[in-house]
Amino acid sequence: MIRAVLLDLAGVVYDGDTPIPGAVAAVERLRKAGLPLRFVSNTTRSPRHRIIAQLAALGVELADEELLTPARAAVEWLRRHDRRPHLLVHPKLEAEFSGLEGGNGCAVVVGDAGEAFDYASLNRAFRELVAGADFLALATNRTFKDADGELSLDAGAFVAALEFASGRSPVVLGKPSPDFFLSALADLNCPAADAVMVGDDAESDVAGALGAGLGAALLVRTGKYRPNDETRFDPAPTAVIDDLAVATDWILSHAAA
Repeated sequence: MIRAVLLDLAGVVYDGDTPIPGAVAAVERLRKAGLPLRFVSNTTRSPRHRIIAQLAALGVELADEELLTPARAAVEWLRRHDRRPHLLVHPKLEAEFSGLEGGNGCAVVVGDAGEAFDYASLNRAFRELVAGADFLALATNRTFKDADGELSLDAGAFVAALEFASGRSPVVLGKPSPDFFLSALADLNCPAADAVMVGDDAESDVAGALGAGLGAALLVRTGKYRPNDETRFDPAPTAVIDDLAVATDWILSHAAA
């Protein structure tokens, strides 16, 4: 029985600055049903305050603790391990790491840097890694749905390039890391087996959630979804659903009384 819900954002709740039809009402239905929500996003181009403001503009109000992003997880990791970041991230995200300039050692932090991915920036990160820096990947997504509606390269390809060149494996802080999903549930007093994930990425959202022990994971046919995505990764989705509105019907029919 479902007792908590994890929701992806881009491709599930909104596309760009436009809410996906029925999504805002679906979030409200879940809240009215008393199901605790966590918004778990692999977005690494926007700072938290901008994501929260964007959702508010669409009509979705959320508390700070309801939003989990890889950048927040990275900041916590850096503080816990006393490391200063060498950032290979989007310029808009750099402010999230302010105040971490000291530290006993360095960690390369890789997110979706967009146009900032070039040979010089990748090579600087590579040299830090071969000199002994820790290696943090905010996410390893292969693609994202870009502003023009087409798929574009996400951070995963660049993380893989640095991993290949340096011979070092990264600590993955976002989806599909099991720790990311479990940390989202940590303060909800909800076993993973009683939670459901809703996402548009069959690999990071769905297979990742099921691999972390969640009881169900629903793949929506919005956002980056492409036909037959559900057949490409293991574990397969619990169900393939048209959109968040229909996913909410499924969740409420399986919710604990």
